Amino acid sequence: MNVHVKPEHDGYGILIEALTGTVTLRHNGMLLARSDRAKVMYETRLKPTIYFPPEDVSADLSKRTELQTFCPFKGTAIYRDLLLPDTCIKNATWAYDSALPEAAGIKGHIGFMPNAFTDLDLGDNEFLERNDGNISGPVIDWLLREAAYLPTPEEFTAALAVKLREQGVFLSRMAVMVWSLHPMIAGKNFVWKKDSGEVNTYAPSYEIHDHPSYQKSPLRHVSNGMGGVRHRIGGDHPTDAFPILEDLRKEGATDYVAMPLRFSDGRINVMTLTSDHPTGFSTANLGLIFECSAVISRYYEVFMQRENAQSLLETYVGKRSGARVLGGEIHRGDGDDIDAAIMFCDLRGSTRLEEELGRVAYIKLLNQFFETTSTIIHDHGGEVLKFIGDAVLAVFPAGDTPVEARKQALNSAQAIVAKLKEIAKEEGGHHCECAIGIAYGGVTYGNVGSQERLDFTVIGQAANIAARLGDYGKALGHPIVVSGDIVNDAVKSKHLGAVNLHNVSQPVESHAILT
Repeated sequence: MNVHVKPEHDGYGILIEALTGTVTLRHNGMLLARSDRAKVMYETRLKPTIYFPPEDVSADLSKRTELQTFCPFKGTAIYRDLLLPDTCIKNATWAYDSALPEAAGIKGHIGFMPNAFTDLDLGDNEFLERNDGNISGPVIDWLLREAAYLPTPEEFTAALAVKLREQGVFLSRMAVMVWSLHPMIAGKNFVWKKDSGEVNTYAPSYEIHDHPSYQKSPLRHVSNGMGGVRHRIGGDHPTDAFPILEDLRKEGATDYVAMPLRFSDGRINVMTLTSDHPTGFSTANLGLIFECSAVISRYYEVFMQRENAQSLLETYVGKRSGARVLGGEIHRGDGDDIDAAIMFCDLRGSTRLEEELGRVAYIKLLNQFFETTSTIIHDHGGEVLKFIGDAVLAVFPAGDTPVEARKQALNSAQAIVAKLKEIAKEEGGHHCECAIGIAYGGVTYGNVGSQERLDFTVIGQAANIAARLGDYGKALGHPIVVSGDIVNDAVKSKHLGAVNLHNVSQPVESHAILT
């Protein structure tokens, strides 16, 4: 027959036809399938695929494997291994046991991967020639041009939804769940709704993975590699597969799709699409999105890579330092000379605590200590530069307000000591003491280290004095010892005089803060 077929319009499509006569499939002479009821599927951009009724397959197949793949208009495919006398071909066959309406003609039929057979005898049949045309030109053109200038994932999500609607996709809601590398946030969920035209961003914590609504959601299903989801909503179509379907039905939804968006590192993110059009999504609609999904995924990967980089830098080097690194200050010697109050806060008796508590309990206590000090320092306008063993190094940049920087550092120290006393009184709390030293002066704030390994920190006499004052206070039993220029009339202090500190050339006028 060899007929040249051209679609009536540009768009993704599938065509299923029954073949006439007998079709036979073999692997090196061994019969795999023979049928007088075989069918061929023509799908845009794909080679024609033969499907056999299961009763006409004579090959020895395994039970279904763990692999699943999703097609938004055929459904979720399950796979089986082909068991040959001398070898096993993994995931050699697939079938859509619950095919979607567009592919109902091949429901339950079995297809064979190209590496599973060596000979296909079509009998008197010939494959049709098809001209698929340009099915995604306008959207791809937008993705390659205008979309590249959108600065945020929120703006990209809103613009993408509008562009898809312009191409005839009847979207009423679109959401993209992107998993992240963040110590507190599991990911970002960008949700666009037609009614408002706006994108709301949600940042769930890692507790989402244990929440019942997530456990029973398409997000978990798709993210865990179990294939995509497609559900018609309304009429006689059930909505009990996932609770969200019933919620969407009440909002007037008629069709729902959840498809994977894969990142280059293998992580599976999720795009969900909802329609309130009476006929839902067409094959052409979903084919358009399916064609563009790899490009769409790369945009979100770029957005999230930057967010992940910022989150990781802030986690390990602090917000200000992280911003400077992202801003290009990545070379050894990059930095500024600034005036700042420097705080050095050391956990007292850590060796004894580790011996008494054991390693696991001690780590828990150490984390609580770091959490307490870090939170208070941040709340008072400072930044934790690093944890050094069981100590915290923090900086309070002066800018145009040196008096305020000194005050912030001192207030932080007093708040830390008070909070540790409160924690000790709590049920199960441990008596946890610290030794804090504070000094003010000029420091270099920037990169030091080797060519292979850099550290963003502060270098200068003020940092050294702060550490030594903390050691001096520890020896005398004073929780807070500061240089003379830190004290003010609002706090009670004990003048310690000019103190000789290790590796500090001149004595330092010092005060112990009374708590």
